[in-house]
Amino acid sequence: MKNLLFAALAVVLLAACGNEPKSVTTTDADGETMTNYGEEVKSMDAMSVEQLVKYMDGKQEQNVTLSGKILETCPKKGCWMDIANADGPAMKVRFKDYGFFVPTDGAEGKTAIMEGRAFRDTMSVDMLRHYAEDAGKSAEEIAKITEPEEVIAFEATGVIIKS
Repeated sequence: MKNLLFAALAVVLLAACGNEPKSVTTTDADGETMTNYGEEVKSMDAMSVEQLVKYMDGKQEQNVTLSGKILETCPKKGCWMDIANADGPAMKVRFKDYGFFVPTDGAEGKTAIMEGRAFRDTMSVDMLRHYAEDAGKSAEEIAKITEPEEVIAFEATGVIIKS
């Protein structure tokens, strides 16, 4: 009986820990498919990464809606994504409280609209190496990461990916 109880509990826990992103898919007036991950994104009035960088001048933190092209998502779990920045390095987007994930593949090149918090951050060497490892970088590339980076980071409460 005890083994049956443990087996049932294990099945429930495994089902709850699935990597399938929780999402809601809709179609806009133009027939474009949009999938929302995390909290509902309420505003489609978004600024680009380049505009955000200028907007953050002299600011430590701001709640904004951001739009950009997805370069890459975490191939292991979908727990981060990189958004293109024509004026500099890609912006790393993480998800509030690790509360939702985006697809691990197939999102590259698509447009994302994100609501959340932009903030100035220092990414540690360990965190930079972790992201590089997640992205499948070689041991040589990871070993070259020896200094922390000052960045404008983004923590999304919700993300729409347009198809």
